[in-house]
This record gives sequence, C-alpha cells and structure tokens, in this order.
Amino acid sequence: MLKKIKATSTYIQEITGFKAEIGIILGTGLGGLVNEIEIIRTLPYASIPNFPVSTVEGHKGQLIFGKLGGKNIIAMQGRFHFYEGYSLLDVTFPVRVMSDLGIKILFVSNASGGLNPTFKVGDVMMITDHINMFGSNPLIGPNLNELGIRFPDMSQAYDFKLLDIARKIALQNHIDLKEGVYVGVSGPTFETPAEYKMFRILGGDAIGMSTVPEVIVARHSGMKVFGISIITDSGVPGEIIEISHEEVQEVASKAEPKMSLIIKELIASFS
Repeated sequence: MLKKIKATSTYIQEITGFKAEIGIILGTGLGGLVNEIEIIRTLPYASIPNFPVSTVEGHKGQLIFGKLGGKNIIAMQGRFHFYEGYSLLDVTFPVRVMSDLGIKILFVSNASGGLNPTFKVGDVMMITDHINMFGSNPLIGPNLNELGIRFPDMSQAYDFKLLDIARKIALQNHIDLKEGVYVGVSGPTFETPAEYKMFRILGGDAIGMSTVPEVIVARHSGMKVFGISIITDSGVPGEIIEISHEEVQEVASKAEPKMSLIIKELIASFS
C-alpha cells in the first residue's frame, strides 16, 4: 500500500510539479464547480498509475490542478464507489494520494436522498456528522502507522470551525443552508420506504452511497474535512417517488451554484 501511494503521488508530482493543501471530491452531477476553477493541468484517472477509473455516469474521471478562491487546489472530478465493485481501499486510495501530496483540508460533496421532513428537493445540506452503514470500514486490516494511528477519533469528523465559517457565508449570501447527519450506504439500489424510515429513526437527515469511507480515511490521515450534500430526491413518507440516476444528476446540477459559492468562499477565507 505504501509503495503504491508513493509511486502514484511521485508520478503526479513529477508530471505536474503542483503543490496544494486543499483537495476537493466532486460527486454525482456536481462537476460544474470545475467551471469556477482556474485550471492549470488535468490528468485523466486512466493515465495515473494505480488509480481506479470512474464507471458511473456524471463522474468525468479526471484529476484537476488549479486555483479556486485564490488558492491552489486539487480536485477529483468524479469519485469511486463501493457498489462499482471496488474495495473500500480502492475507493479511498485517491485520498491517501492527496494526503501524500500535501493536502491538509478536504472538501467532499455528494447528491443524496432527503430523510428530514423539513428538507425539500434542491436543498443544500452541510454535513455535521455521519453514520457508517456500509457494513465495513476502510481502516480494517493491519494499521500502517505512517498513514495514521490505529484508532482515529471521529468526534469531529467534519471540522467545527469550517462549519461555523460556512454558516456565516450562507447567511451573507442569503442561502438557506440546511445542516444534518449523512447516512452512508453501499447501494446501488435506492432505498425502500421501510429503509428510509429506519435510517430516519437512526438519526439520519440525508442518505447516499459515498463520502463516509473517504472522510474516515481523510481523518485517519489528519485532514480537516468539510462535507456538503445536495438533496436530489426525497425519502420522506408520502413524498417518495420512483427516481432515476439521470433525474438525480439534473437536480444536482440545478442546485450546484449554491454549493459552489459556499465552497469557493470557504476556500477564499483561508489565510
């Protein structure tokens, strides 16, 4: 694992010569933030040694190096999912590489189903905590001390200071920014009404098929994390309707400008 991480990060560094402390993972239908980035270089995942390849529509599959909010950033335009058949080690491998490249703060975004009855489709939710329902954990197995400690603390999985700054940004820009707990599941099926009800009882406000493994590894690596979800469909009883992946992408793209503004302003706020 260490050799693979180092080989990949060395390749990227030699090809790009790029240094950054901010990383971004863009989820389903959320690649539009790329339009805000002053792009310096792009690398298709297929050209990067040891990197998985995105197989899901709406995930372009390239690593972007550039500037956003006046800061150097590395962005993943498209992520990898457990349901694609990748192991959680594969899913989180790019986060390990980002850490080795010097990333200290990670922004994660996703499209999710709403569980909170006060949420509506198109809302943007800041993730304050998560529940891991993948049935596994990317840290299972021998711990490599070079990557992080055996039992990482998750009491502040999503950085409190970044959450506070985001609240102020949303207020200043008249954005109705929701807050809540994200439930991470394996997918690829959307949830049944009974499952939606169960996850709401457990304390979830939104549910999706990503993010949690990457956040666990980011925290294991010592990164600060900020997460944000766009509510693309509803799991609230009485509001559940059949939905397609294409419809999820469409809703995500419409709500994306609000998410992009918050991320851009957050990055610009760093000294």
